[in-house]
Amino acid sequence: MEFVCEKIFMPSNHSFISRKLPLSSNARIHSHKNFELNYISSGIGRRIVGDNISGFEKGDLVLLGPNIPHCWEVLDAENNEQPACIVTHFSENIVDSDFFKMPELEKVVALLKLSNRGIRFKVEDDTEIRNILLDMSESKGLEYYIGLLKIFNNLIKIADRERLSNPINGSSLFSKNIEKINKVYEYVFQNIQEGIKLEEASAVLNMAPSSFCRFFKKKTGSTFMEYVMNVRVGIAAKLLAETDKQITQICFDSGYNNLANFNHYFKANMGKTPSDYRKNFR
Repeated sequence: MEFVCEKIFMPSNHSFISRKLPLSSNARIHSHKNFELNYISSGIGRRIVGDNISGFEKGDLVLLGPNIPHCWEVLDAENNEQPACIVTHFSENIVDSDFFKMPELEKVVALLKLSNRGIRFKVEDDTEIRNILLDMSESKGLEYYIGLLKIFNNLIKIADRERLSNPINGSSLFSKNIEKINKVYEYVFQNIQEGIKLEEASAVLNMAPSSFCRFFKKKTGSTFMEYVMNVRVGIAAKLLAETDKQITQICFDSGYNNLANFNHYFKANMGKTPSDYRKNFR
């Protein structure tokens, strides 16, 4: 199984993002800068966190620090349910924010610092945590943030914990790949509205375009242009949520030059048309 690098799109009006996502039998090991809390709502399979390989089942609850290679690979469904999880990503800089310097959050900060090797929380009854996460995946605004604080409050009370991975070597191949891919991500985010050129992206890593495309696909699991399209959808989602711009204008502002293509890619990525997506914020 190969290792890939990811960039988690975080809308500018959110400090974190919580989503219900399907699990797959062909999942790939990946890494990203964000903290991640992963709760398995259905399914059975194999969990990889750093150098730790273990089984998982419904109710599995794991907190990961930034840049830890990980993967949840489905082996079977439970009661014919679609294997799924609720994943919450929040910024790697959250512990440095002024809010988290409050004395009441000292235990939360200490827990986040311990997550650099991955922490599995063992609970007999996960009903409360599951319900909070389900509510978060459908909430917004202050209720959204309060939900995250409620989750932290539950996590710090769980005494039965398992550290999953040995420390990751900072000079390992994982880190080198992350550094290279992040340079490409940075180029894309800086130039997405002005125009992305394959030759310029390739030059960031001093590679020929053909070699760059092979490298990017191998390390991220998607082609370079697929990634660019996903970033454009993320920008469009931000504009739909935060502005009153016409959808046609947002199409062009996010780098698309064809409204039909914009609508197609947006619905494929977000599960809703741009107009339906905007209704969530009105």
